[in-house]
Amino acid sequence: MSPSGQNNARLIDVELDESIGRSTPDVEHERAVAIFDLIEENSFQPVNDDGSGPYRLKLSLADSRLVFAVSREGGDTVVTHILSLTPFRRIVKDYYLICESYYDAIRSSTPSHIEAIDMGRRGLHNEGSQTLKERLAGKIDIDFGTARRLFTLVCVLHWRG
Repeated sequence: MSPSGQNNARLIDVELDESIGRSTPDVEHERAVAIFDLIEENSFQPVNDDGSGPYRLKLSLADSRLVFAVSREGGDTVVTHILSLTPFRRIVKDYYLICESYYDAIRSSTPSHIEAIDMGRRGLHNEGSQTLKERLAGKIDIDFGTARRLFTLVCVLHWRG
């Protein structure tokens, strides 16, 4: 915390580069909600930075990799990290399959069946969040809640509608 009590180890803005591409209105809405949730509550600190955040994050895609371009509030570049999306492919695919099952179950299944599917969905989301946290280790310090919100954003980047 800074002397004013304001936590500067946080994101104040997340931008999706045009390399991400645009999608259906429903997908764009999900992306906007994921960004809102991430900005609303996060803990984000580039490793070896002096803590003079808050930070802005610009996400882009380059050669099937996710690019994290981090800058300061005023726009000065802090660091850029590039993550392979390969470790997330199975998790994201399985997550979408279980989400489809969940939404189908909401319409026609018993509450206990819906709850069982939802537990599996949350478990996969946690697995993806932990993978993201591990992949960013030594690059960007985030807490598990921030990892969950970032993983949600990674998922909606893949969702085409």
